[in-house]
Amino acid sequence: MQARRQFAAIAVLAVCFAGAANAAFARAQSAASRAAPKTKSIPPLEARIDINHASADELLKVPGMTPSWAGRIVRFRPYRTERDLLDRGVLPSDVYDRIKAHVIAHRDKE
Repeated sequence: MQARRQFAAIAVLAVCFAGAANAAFARAQSAASRAAPKTKSIPPLEARIDINHASADELLKVPGMTPSWAGRIVRFRPYRTERDLLDRGVLPSDVYDRIKAHVIAHRDKE
């Protein structure tokens, strides 16, 4: 009788351990799939929208751009680099991350 209880206890522990291991594997696999780079088409430099000279309507062609963000970009010009959008607080980081591959900051010749 004692041996059966021990065997049953070991069997329950084995099932619990297997379930925990399976859950941990599923979490690790899910995290790996989230971390996988998403392949987005990055336009060539000449196809990017110039944040120093584009109108708000032209800026709206950028994927992920909204009218309010386009208006802010126009309002706070000029920019040395596209990173100025983030550094100067014109755009929050999530919006900047969405559009950064599609914009460029051309400066006027001095």
